[in-house]
Amino acid sequence: MKKRKLGNSDLYVTELGLGCMSIGTEEKTARKIIEASLEEGINYFDTADLYDFGENENIVGSALKEVRENVIIATKVGNRWSQDKKGWSWDPSKSYIKEEVKQSLNRLGTDYIDLYQLHGGTINDPIEETIEAFEELKAEGYIRYYGISSIRPNVIREYVKKSSIVSIMMQYSILDRRPEEETLPFLKEHGVSVVTRGPLAKGLLSEKMLEKVSEKGFQDYSFKELNEVLPLLKEKLAPSRPFTEIALQYNLANPAVASVVAGASSPEQIRSNAKAVRSQPLSDKEVSIIKELTKASIYKEHR
Repeated sequence: MKKRKLGNSDLYVTELGLGCMSIGTEEKTARKIIEASLEEGINYFDTADLYDFGENENIVGSALKEVRENVIIATKVGNRWSQDKKGWSWDPSKSYIKEEVKQSLNRLGTDYIDLYQLHGGTINDPIEETIEAFEELKAEGYIRYYGISSIRPNVIREYVKKSSIVSIMMQYSILDRRPEEETLPFLKEHGVSVVTRGPLAKGLLSEKMLEKVSEKGFQDYSFKELNEVLPLLKEKLAPSRPFTEIALQYNLANPAVASVVAGASSPEQIRSNAKAVRSQPLSDKEVSIIKELTKASIYKEHR
């Protein structure tokens, strides 16, 4: 599987990464998904301390222990579970980040994290203090690089301006093109890579597209609009190949994108996604058709 450089780091991530939140807590099943990922050549695994109260990190770390030097482990920090485990609060403080990284390292069974990401953030956070925490962890050898998981343009601009982040994880798909106008060109210009999540838009951009349409719609699309645009996209772009290929290749067609992180709940899904990423890239004409048929929305609330 092809690899792309992550920002200005020396990390080269596969074009498809595994979003580990979806692998579940049944260790045998989860291991099979991770093993299938390794068999397909995937080297990028994304987890978070928030997932399954840390159990996800335990499973991921254990499954990757024998190949640790050959893989890139990304995890996230910033959401603090309450004592009763019924909810969490946001804590981007330096003290919390520097303490929580030790817990993640312990659960992952490793002495370093390749990519440590802030799991959210707002413009009202103590951004300089948060950056200081990550820089110190980098200097101390606990992490190799850091990034943030955010869709907020104003927050992203602050981190790009003030820190040495190498990546931004953000939602991006054919049905959520909000990053295209102000975020993706900006990040490309500044040498910061994008790692995308939600590339299949909750299954709407898969072969089951119309089965996944909800009365609530999706993003700026109403129920009616989805029922109109999805068959049209399929007809124009993928009459003879799985639409998953079109969806994942659309993300990879953007020069700011380093890796598409897709979840999987079975080895079969991994193999299907890997095949999609290895498939024929989109032509300029196909990208144009997608842009003509879909909405070029912008971020309104999330600033």
